[in-house]
Amino acid sequence: MTVYPTTASSARYGIWAILLASLLWGTTGTVASFAPDVSPLAIGAFAMGFGGLIQALSAKTRLVQEIPRLLQQKQRLLIGAVAITVYPLAFYTSMRLAGVAIGTVISIASAPFATAILECLISKKNTLTQRWMISFGLGITGMALLTYAEPATSQLDESSTLKMTGILLGLIAGCAYAVYSWVAKAMIETGIQSSAAMGSLFGLGAIGLLPTLFFTGNQMFASLSNAMVMIYMAVIPMFLGYFLFGYGLRHINASKATLLTLFEPVVAAVFAVTIVGEVIPYQGWFGMVLIILCLTIQTRESPADKHKLSVKSHQ
Repeated sequence: MTVYPTTASSARYGIWAILLASLLWGTTGTVASFAPDVSPLAIGAFAMGFGGLIQALSAKTRLVQEIPRLLQQKQRLLIGAVAITVYPLAFYTSMRLAGVAIGTVISIASAPFATAILECLISKKNTLTQRWMISFGLGITGMALLTYAEPATSQLDESSTLKMTGILLGLIAGCAYAVYSWVAKAMIETGIQSSAAMGSLFGLGAIGLLPTLFFTGNQMFASLSNAMVMIYMAVIPMFLGYFLFGYGLRHINASKATLLTLFEPVVAAVFAVTIVGEVIPYQGWFGMVLIILCLTIQTRESPADKHKLSVKSHQ
């Protein structure tokens, strides 16, 4: 069995891996803007589908080694793969129906809380600490300020029915993200290599995602620009980003990992301003400050964390 000991340095590396993954994910909106004629459903399905295949292929040696343990995790594998299939479809449809701002804030902001609940109810971990709740509150407030400060970009029907449907899909996307993050962490904790855990989950998820491209992907390679966008999305934010995410999950809780991914909208906003040319009002910048404060609280070790790591290192 592979055991990943948690030390102060490994926890720190795990945190930086999650933040780097969030930085890569934060580029997706800006990069996707260079392929405006491609369906957002196709972008999400291709990115996570082919990114998942690359994950599985790159981990094939580990996957073969871990087959006995993976077969013992069939139920978790199925649940995680379904969540990976649901996430991009629900997320991108949420943005289409409710608008980019509302869809993004609901999807990303709901994931940390859902993950913490899963860890408390199923893994029996006391993750809803006062420190976590304070940083969560700061992060959510910052997300709201940043998101609602963005200028309206959607020209879609603003009917309440479409908005409510988009909000519901955003909640589903956030819960799906929380589920596959928790499943990956749970599998890693049983001793499965992180690359094998992520490769098996995303490989199975690709089986559900890629067939949807027959209905949505007719413009993906219609131009060189579109093709470069699709390849970048699959290889960099999805394959490399989730490789880093899997590494981070070796050493920190899934609830903390998903909370750290609130760094993603900050990166996305900075790229939107510097590359796309969008303008963010002052309340949006204040929201970024609150998110950075949230991340600072999470990345600094508390006295309790130091004590736990010290105890583990001497066991």
